Amino acid sequence: MSTTTVVTILFLTPALILINEDFSWEKFALTTVHKVGDRTSVKNKLIELGHPDQTHYESFRLKQLLVTSLILFPLLLILLFQGHSLAFIVACLIGVAALVLFYFEKSLSNQITEHRISIDSDFPSVIEMMTLALSAGETPLSSLERITKRGSGPLVSELRIVVVEVKSGLPFQHALDHMGRRVQSVSVRRFIDAVVIAISRGAPLIEVLHSHAREAQNFQRNRILSAAGKSEISMMIPVVFLILPISILFALWPSLSNLNLFAQG
Repeated sequence: MSTTTVVTILFLTPALILINEDFSWEKFALTTVHKVGDRTSVKNKLIELGHPDQTHYESFRLKQLLVTSLILFPLLLILLFQGHSLAFIVACLIGVAALVLFYFEKSLSNQITEHRISIDSDFPSVIEMMTLALSAGETPLSSLERITKRGSGPLVSELRIVVVEVKSGLPFQHALDHMGRRVQSVSVRRFIDAVVIAISRGAPLIEVLHSHAREAQNFQRNRILSAAGKSEISMMIPVVFLILPISILFALWPSLSNLNLFAQG
């Protein structure tokens, strides 16, 4: 099949599709998205980021499909005009499509990682604020409402969902349990379990909050020290492989020059 024939088919196919009035690109794309399925847990990741609606998942997949198509179509035309073989063209298209899809998946995974780090970082401060509010005589719900009005961040957004659910009629313990299932954090999950048990048994919440605040601060301190240790190792790489060899070269260069002069003499 010649290059002209292939290009003609590529341009005539959309034209023939557009002639059909019953055809819809959006419906075709959504049908393709649903047939492919969610094999990389994108829905769960979007739910964790605060996008539980089906439309968010469809928008993410449609964006993947659109960007992939916009990249593959010009690449296909370039490879056809350059006269490459069919096997080479197919391999290039599959490779580029895989890279584009991997970029989207990796970007979403990075957002999840940053989201979880932000929650773990804000957790000690939120616990301290809640402890102070309860010590001042407020109820658990009113303390959470005060935090949501004055704070910001992913953890505060999750607490805001808890407040909305409680005001809509859901029991406070159930709303906290739903939050623990949404947030993928060991510290938050343990804290919610302790609060739910304390409320159900009538135990004082302030003591529970104090203990978890100390535990969260220790966990945050250990995480920062671990990150600092990894950064220290990374900082040693340019020192060992760049600065140290140059320093040794400057130190040995006069001696090497004198030895060369002595050998020539």
